Amino acid sequence: MHGQDFAADPHGAYDRMRSTGPAAPVELAPGVDATLVVGYQAARSVLQNTNDFSRDPRRWKALNQGLIALDNPVLPMMGYRPNCLFTDGAVHLRLRKAVTDSLDRLNISRVRRDVEPIAAFLIDQFSERGRADLLNDYAKLLPLLLFNRLFGCPAGIGDRLTSSMSAIFDGRDALKANEELTACLMELIALKRREPGDDVTSWLIQHPAGLNDEELKDQLVMLMGAGVEPERNLIGNALLLLLSHGSSGRGAGMLIEEALDHVLWNNPPIANYATHYPLHDIDLGGVRVEADTPLVISFGGANTDPSLRTARQSLSKGAHLAWGAGPHACPAKSSATVIALTAIEAVLNALPDLTLDAPADELQWRPGPFHRALAALPVRFTPTPGTRVAALSPSTPGAAPTAAPSHVPASPASRHQEAIPRKKGFWSTFLDIFRV
Repeated sequence: MHGQDFAADPHGAYDRMRSTGPAAPVELAPGVDATLVVGYQAARSVLQNTNDFSRDPRRWKALNQGLIALDNPVLPMMGYRPNCLFTDGAVHLRLRKAVTDSLDRLNISRVRRDVEPIAAFLIDQFSERGRADLLNDYAKLLPLLLFNRLFGCPAGIGDRLTSSMSAIFDGRDALKANEELTACLMELIALKRREPGDDVTSWLIQHPAGLNDEELKDQLVMLMGAGVEPERNLIGNALLLLLSHGSSGRGAGMLIEEALDHVLWNNPPIANYATHYPLHDIDLGGVRVEADTPLVISFGGANTDPSLRTARQSLSKGAHLAWGAGPHACPAKSSATVIALTAIEAVLNALPDLTLDAPADELQWRPGPFHRALAALPVRFTPTPGTRVAALSPSTPGAAPTAAPSHVPASPASRHQEAIPRKKGFWSTFLDIFRV
């Protein structure tokens, strides 16, 4: 599952696996064996069963026996962290309560208001060129900038956080990037303990669950990891569908909501994940799975199970498994949907003649066992001048937007600071533009 062949045609692989049953043995990375669940009913059963399966990777037999190298590329996604993704029982309930209560404080209108100026800022970076890569110039950067805002990151921490998160997802010196990410988050937690704000980090700190700094750090890693990579892939995969005008005509005339639903059913941004560990040897629809071995749920395979072809007509839109199911189901699906919807609306409205700059069937997909992610999404359009974007004060992330020019003259103090050269990242540049 780590090769380019799988990335190019995962559904062909799922079909071949189903010929032996609802699950099949796979290799996630060199030397990392697992069982992949590709049947819909089997996947839903595992996701909802807390009696026979654990989410705690400390049970992983091969890892405990030293058979998995500590620098294996799947370990950052599969290794244990004390967060609500990798815990069970009372510990999971306590951590998840803190996360869900904090996310519930994110007003959907606020999320949309926060996405809009970020989208406009990013579009301004390429709107005059007439060509862009909507994956790397837009869909990849928007969630990173948005999460900096929602989590209350100041410029110095936000730039480093954006860079380290991007490096982890791109596989660039992941160990060093993970160390930098940890350092950034610990600085952010210390800052928010001293100076709480109207942001998710502060709400987690203030929650009655009383999370310590290590617990806070690992919930933030989970939230950012679960939000950034899936969100960019959801935006990218939906844009690809909307811009595809091949013989099927699927993209022509499709509403954005319909495109998002189609992607979640057929091309989910996280295609294979939610690793479970059987507490004992188990028979899964005729497939024997040993205790304490990784059992990975294929959201992409389960959602396209041929046995659902008739049933899908009567199933609700939310019956797909792209958000998971059971006690570990995604707690932020409403926010994630609004972010993608707003981001796609913004770029389609700003560049109404947007078209693909390469045939859809020639686009490359990034290899990897977990995601369904484009490597690039090249587009062309009529060049347009930079737009006027909304101004927001960084100290009031939920403030109502007001009209402002795309460039704000620097104050005397800021001009003095700019006399000292420093390399700015996207986040500090964004804050400079919207600082009032």
